[in-house]
Amino acid sequence: MSDASVTDRQPAERARAEETTPLATPRAPAQSKPGPEPESGVEAAARSGARKRWLVRLMVAVVVVALVWGGWYLLVGRTRVTTDDAYVGADMAQVTPLVSAAVVAVHVSDAQPVRRGDVLVELDPTDAKIAVAQARADLADARRKFRQTLATGRGLAAQLSARQADIAAEQQQIVSAKAAADAARVTLARTRALAPSGAASADELTVALRTAQQADAALAAARATLTQTRATAGSAGGQFAANQALTRGFTEATDPGVQAAAAKLAAAELDLTRMVIRAPIDGVISQRKVQVGQRVSQGVPILDIVPVSQVYVDANFKERQLREVRVGMPARITSDLYGGGVVFHGHVAGIAGATGAATALIPAQNATGNWIKVVQRLPVRIVFDHPQELADHPLRVGLSTNVAIELDGH
Repeated sequence: MSDASVTDRQPAERARAEETTPLATPRAPAQSKPGPEPESGVEAAARSGARKRWLVRLMVAVVVVALVWGGWYLLVGRTRVTTDDAYVGADMAQVTPLVSAAVVAVHVSDAQPVRRGDVLVELDPTDAKIAVAQARADLADARRKFRQTLATGRGLAAQLSARQADIAAEQQQIVSAKAAADAARVTLARTRALAPSGAASADELTVALRTAQQADAALAAARATLTQTRATAGSAGGQFAANQALTRGFTEATDPGVQAAAAKLAAAELDLTRMVIRAPIDGVISQRKVQVGQRVSQGVPILDIVPVSQVYVDANFKERQLREVRVGMPARITSDLYGGGVVFHGHVAGIAGATGAATALIPAQNATGNWIKVVQRLPVRIVFDHPQELADHPLRVGLSTNVAIELDGH
């Protein structure tokens, strides 16, 4: 049977079957949720192939990442220790007045850059000027007193010389009085010897006796005068010695009293210069706490100066990272302010002698039953090698940084 006859017969048989089949009551289609159409074998194979391709790609990516990381660690990572627990610091200058006075002018404000020697604050100089004038008067009085002491010494020296001359003269008078007294005694003795024989009258004996008594009195008076003169000379000598103790070996410039007055004058003049407060270093003004009209007290801070050109970094490394770190090793610093595109170069200046936990106000109590080991961090001071880098990209105290120390020294 040919294919054409079979094809022609199928429509005729289908038509007869439809004529003999009784009409059926049509039913409402059953309500059901639409489900996914069955997936053909071609689509499943395509999906499986795509999954395998992505798994292969993922494995290749993981292997590449592992190789890259391993190569980086072998070439760079194992010769470098890094930390992001690092912050910019500086040795800030705290400006405090050295005298107590009222503020008459303030020439700076917060965040203002200043140079060393710039005028920051002016204080009222009235009291200081009065103190300088008083000190100058005291110095002039001390110099006058020294000159007066020198003149007194010269006067005492003259008096002492006069007393010594008086002593010599009175000694001569004693010699003369003693000679007169001796002669009067001889005469008296002769007169007494002649009186019994009538060769000397009673009047002559009386005159000889009176003359001998007067000569003895004159001798006694001369000796008393010599004693008094010697006492006066001794007093003059004591006064002269006391005067010489004040002036011997000194000049007007080196006299202790003059020097003390000069020191007071210098202190008063120094206080006067301190009425103008100047910047001790180059930097930026911070924490200004002074206003015009305020009375500042000696030793109380009024503002801070941050030396932005002399900052450093304190990097807190874990203790395990510091096994090979040594002073002098180079370091690379990046700041969150400028990002990784700006790299600062420095070196390790020192490693702290204690951890922050050891120097805390309330140190950790490790000798307890609930002890848990915590990895400690040790501050490492990093200083910058190139000031121009800081000049081009200034840093401020407290900024966060990332520090990498090159262990191989490159």
